[in-house]
Amino acid sequence: MRKVTYSMNVSLDGYIAGPDGDFAWSEPDDEVFRFWIDDIRGVDVHVLGRRLYETMLYWETVDQDDPTLDEATREWVALWNPLPKVVFSRTLTSVQGKNARLVSGNLVEEIERLRAEPGDGEIAIGGATLAAQASAAGLIDEYRSIIYPVLVGGGNPFFPRHERREDLELVETRTFKSKFVYLRHRVVRGATT
Repeated sequence: MRKVTYSMNVSLDGYIAGPDGDFAWSEPDDEVFRFWIDDIRGVDVHVLGRRLYETMLYWETVDQDDPTLDEATREWVALWNPLPKVVFSRTLTSVQGKNARLVSGNLVEEIERLRAEPGDGEIAIGGATLAAQASAAGLIDEYRSIIYPVLVGGGNPFFPRHERREDLELVETRTFKSKFVYLRHRVVRGATT
């Protein structure tokens, strides 16, 4: 069965965006950007919430808008644009961009449908609100975060805030030259209370 992963850049105090919605502090350097390029190669479909979808629309046309893009950016665009995207929203009536489709139904049913499709790649979930729903339903298999050395003091948390325990096993770490730290945790099934 295909693995469901949740990956984001995170402040040291656990937020993907600060209290004002700002996430400019999480702009990756070249090494971290290369890491995310390599990571997206293992993804077959990306499930996004509305806010992340709207942020990621930038990549749909950036190569048309700026012919002077560097090689890494072009590589990201070449991987991101053909990737199937499932956008969950209660407010959007349509989506734009290559290979995007809008879903307003049940997240659990959609993930189970995607898991049943042929393929070896991961189902990536993006966006904290959507990931919190997936976590509460027990759908996430791995949490992946790149920790940035900044405290933002509040905002949109990376980890869902629900009243149940979820045991994790640390399966990979990496420290980047820029001192960002990557953590990959696998959910330990059967240990949830």
